[in-house]
Amino acid sequence: MELSVVVALMNEEDNVIPLVKQIQESLNDFDYEIILVDDGSSDQTVERVKSISDKRVNLVVFTKNYGQTTALAAGIDYAKGKYIVTMDGDLQNDPSDIPMMLKKLKEENWDVVAGRRANRQDGALLRKLPSKLANAMIRRMTGVYLKDYGCTLRVFRSHIAKNLGLYGELHRYIPVLIQMQGGRTTEVDVKHHARIHGSSKYGLGRTTKVISDLFLMVFLQKYMQKPIHLFGLLGLLSFAVGGGINMYLLIVKLMGQDIWGRPLLILGVTLLLAGIQFLFFGVMAELLIRIYFESQNKKTYLVREHFRGGESTNQKMVDVAS
Repeated sequence: MELSVVVALMNEEDNVIPLVKQIQESLNDFDYEIILVDDGSSDQTVERVKSISDKRVNLVVFTKNYGQTTALAAGIDYAKGKYIVTMDGDLQNDPSDIPMMLKKLKEENWDVVAGRRANRQDGALLRKLPSKLANAMIRRMTGVYLKDYGCTLRVFRSHIAKNLGLYGELHRYIPVLIQMQGGRTTEVDVKHHARIHGSSKYGLGRTTKVISDLFLMVFLQKYMQKPIHLFGLLGLLSFAVGGGINMYLLIVKLMGQDIWGRPLLILGVTLLLAGIQFLFFGVMAELLIRIYFESQNKKTYLVREHFRGGESTNQKMVDVAS
């Protein structure tokens, strides 16, 4: 099968049938499947999908709401296509962009082609402005320079999508996860429509989650295989500053001055203890990383291509350090 289209759904009863019809019309010339993942809908979404189900339409129904990231991960797990497309189920993404994106991926040899909403049809204050600020922060802190991290419409090579390691609410950071695999990503302008039916599942309340996940992604990106480099540096700096403060206070004490109860003394002792703790955390994190890789027989590297006997064999990237 050439193409698998993965769609996460939650309470999209009025959108799901038009969406499936649009996908079918757009992909009429392809060998494809549609995987609809119902993320704990409380309306008639599941029943309406069943009413139009055929050999190309697959439905995965969760027992409860797990979130968009988990729904996308499940759909990708069920996908059988050589290429995998992810998109939203609210009719804001346009399936007619998929052939163009797939063509670009094949002809220019990209691993992922991501959509960039050129004329975004969302509210300026509650959706566009927070999204622009989040995108700028992600670019700054991760070094992955895309303009639109929030567009779900993406076309992947299958081995890239299946090794993303999607957990929690990391779907916004899929471009960063791809970069951690060594995947090559580009952006193209895609159409974006205003929501007609239902209500948005996103709002300003997600801001703290996005920021928290950003710090996690920066840690995974830079220190996943070498946590001691982070905790060791913090520990040594803290220990050095604390030791310097205590050495100064020792000299003051030997000169006959009273140092008991000084805030500087408390700071010095605290920094010494913090330095020891950071070093301990670093060693423990290193041991956990070794357990993570060795217990599951994971590799710390990825192979894109393997030459043997003058012939090149494309490798599926099944071992991922993320």
